[in-house]
Amino acid sequence: MATKLNKQLKREIEVDGKPYMITLSPEGVKLTEKGKRLGREHTWKDLLGNGGGGGGGGGAPGGAFGPAG
Repeated sequence: MATKLNKQLKREIEVDGKPYMITLSPEGVKLTEKGKRLGREHTWKDLLGNGGGGGGGGGAPGGAFGPAG
């Protein structure tokens, strides 16, 4: 049985030699370059393609992650 996600879970990952922080929460997911505050944020509905068009991260349609900037 899986554990429910009821609070934020932060982990560090490395992509192309650069460290990033990924935060999973009940509301969605946020990917931020380590040491920065602003990152790409998506709700779970955005990632599933049910977001209704708006969204905090300005990502590609269908919730795909792309390069920031």
